[in-house]
Amino acid sequence: MPELPEVEVSRRGLQPFIEGKQVREVVVRTPRLRHDIPANLPRLIRGRTLTRITRRGKYLVFDFGQGNDTGWLILHLGMSGSLRLVAPGTPPQKHDHFDLVFADTVMRLRDPRRFGTLAWTAEDPSKHPLLAVLGIEPLSPGFDGKWLHEAVKRRNAPIKPVLMDGHLLVGVGNIYASESLFQAGVSPLRAAGRISRGRCDRLANAIRTTLEASIAAGGSSVRDYVHSDGGAGCFQLSCAVYDRTGAPCQVCGTPIRSVRQAGRSTYWCPHCQH
Repeated sequence: MPELPEVEVSRRGLQPFIEGKQVREVVVRTPRLRHDIPANLPRLIRGRTLTRITRRGKYLVFDFGQGNDTGWLILHLGMSGSLRLVAPGTPPQKHDHFDLVFADTVMRLRDPRRFGTLAWTAEDPSKHPLLAVLGIEPLSPGFDGKWLHEAVKRRNAPIKPVLMDGHLLVGVGNIYASESLFQAGVSPLRAAGRISRGRCDRLANAIRTTLEASIAAGGSSVRDYVHSDGGAGCFQLSCAVYDRTGAPCQVCGTPIRSVRQAGRSTYWCPHCQH
């Protein structure tokens, strides 16, 4: 699933080409992805100017407001979605379900598993049910070791799945949780409430630096995710523990272990992480 870095890379890749431009046409090729697509979505967007693209967690929010006539498109890439910029008139492929057509380019949503989301709101998008339940942004000024320690100190669950709880902390997916815990020297098996304030400081910093490094690398392409120009991210090539079961730790040489936690594979070094 595209996580925070991949969505942020998509946002930055789209901005220079479609912000400030008017939508000439909206094409919807399926009535439903994860949820029903509003039947009147083309009419709601057609002719509006895209003023800004923002991100909330793993959602992109397209601001089509015009004075008092507010409107936002909320988009989630789901398990396998990607956004690409293609030339007008480019024939759609099998899994291309949605287009925003501008004069000189087309933003196209490809979603093979149809688990993405397209929603529209005329109200404050932060209060929309999809966004209102989301936790803190890990790249925001408010996220630090103090916040993390307070948030997890009463939780008995292992820290890895706690970090992936989007109601607590958004966008820290499986790769980034494993890599951040390794960088901080924290075992993914340790109970969240048993992590000291000092170690929470290191972990919060590791989460921030890991996400920033992934954004700089264009995100991680491990399944269907690609950039808006069709290129792939390369952060996964530099992972220290993710998907390296049995390989020697890059620090101490101990074989990397893996275990299933909350239905996802966790990777860690039993010597460096405790």
